[in-house]
Amino acid sequence: MKNVLGTKLEICNLNPITGFTRNGCCETGPQDIGQHTVCAEVTQEFLQFSKMQGNDLMTPRPEFEFVGLKAGDRWCLCASRWLEALEEGVAPPVILEATHEKALDLINLAELKYHQLR
Repeated sequence: MKNVLGTKLEICNLNPITGFTRNGCCETGPQDIGQHTVCAEVTQEFLQFSKMQGNDLMTPRPEFEFVGLKAGDRWCLCASRWLEALEEGVAPPVILEATHEKALDLINLAELKYHQLR
């Protein structure tokens, strides 16, 4: 698998473990309707935005083995949600090496590079 830079896809996060398949990578496949391909370091502003959009990523959900996220955690986000956050001015920084190349189906590489974690 490749990242948006055309090199090997790196792990996004193992604590908390992320990814559609919960293997730490922002892999995607036919079952991943949301295309969880963008590895981002979430911010409080993004977490609040996501909650307002109906996806509360802060509240633990033990029944899904989800501990809840806090600012600074790295997480595989849906490409469309990251793009919505970009349009609202709250897009969290991206880890390019861990962002799956399929994110480029929706998001311009220049935008991802502009928002890369520094």
